[in-house]
Amino acid sequence: RNRDLMFFRSENKLPSESHKPRPVTPVSRRMLIKSMASGVAAAATIGLATDVSAGCPADDAPQTPGVTGNDPSVRYCLNTSTIRGQRLTVPEQIELVASTGYDAIEPWIGDLRSYAENAPLSDLKEQLDDSGISIASAIGFANWIVDDPGKRNEALQQARSDMELLAELGATRIAAPPAGAQNSEGLDLSRIAERYHDLLEVGRETGVTPQLELWGFSKTLSRLGELAYVAAECGHPDAAVLPDVYHIYKGGSDFAGLGMIEASRINVFHMNDYPGEPSREEIGDADRVYPGDGVAPLDEILNTLFDGGFSGFLSLELFNRTYWELPAVEVAETGLQKMKDAVASATAVRNQG
Repeated sequence: RNRDLMFFRSENKLPSESHKPRPVTPVSRRMLIKSMASGVAAAATIGLATDVSAGCPADDAPQTPGVTGNDPSVRYCLNTSTIRGQRLTVPEQIELVASTGYDAIEPWIGDLRSYAENAPLSDLKEQLDDSGISIASAIGFANWIVDDPGKRNEALQQARSDMELLAELGATRIAAPPAGAQNSEGLDLSRIAERYHDLLEVGRETGVTPQLELWGFSKTLSRLGELAYVAAECGHPDAAVLPDVYHIYKGGSDFAGLGMIEASRINVFHMNDYPGEPSREEIGDADRVYPGDGVAPLDEILNTLFDGGFSGFLSLELFNRTYWELPAVEVAETGLQKMKDAVASATAVRNQG
């Protein structure tokens, strides 16, 4: 059922393709919508109850046109999976993100480690600072959740190393998916909560918060209720979750469930969309499309987040091979505009109500 998602077992592999994504007509800059619904963003930022304030946006964070009234500001991020097929170096990824108007980047740990083998991280930190780009989060795959104590201890050491690398770059968050347990059924959620607590303690020591990530294809932590349970029962003030439009759908949860999760615990929300076909059971990661190009109820999703006080990053995460064949700048620009259009649409619906 999830053959096309086995890439998650290794951060250096690309997803295989059992379902061919819909063809996408290339979009030129002239075809992009040039403006959004106007408005003035104003709201108090809401952060995690943590000593390191891992979830709190900076006071001078840019406000997003189109979000009005009491809605929080949102910022835009590019997860580098979206341009993974173009095989850019990390400095090229940062340059692309900065030049196309994003506020932040969400790189993969494997790419950062490859960079660190040949150049000092201080050079990358300088580029980030000079570009005004932050690392909203990073994608790692430490097997912190597995039953085997030995493997779990090794995974915590890997997570510590990943977090220390990110701390050198000024990053404060990393994804914590159920890697290593995606094919395991019947794992006790209370034990998972204990293991997440241990991972959060490593995060507290390094200053980098692990965000419990939803994987809809997984047999573990595939539903919003499971994510909320583990975050609530882990007994740690730094607990945070990382939902995703596609993964909520793939896992079978209702999007209304987002309203049951405190929005200040969502620092990064993965933005994408999915087509009406193939079916939910058969749809694969590579079938994700730009926000607004599918059938996801984005107005409902975004307004649920806004109603809860969301003030984090909307991070574009796609694995569509059709997009990988296009120029990276075109994909980045199109994706950013699509996210802004989605926010503008949700805001218009919100203001009408």
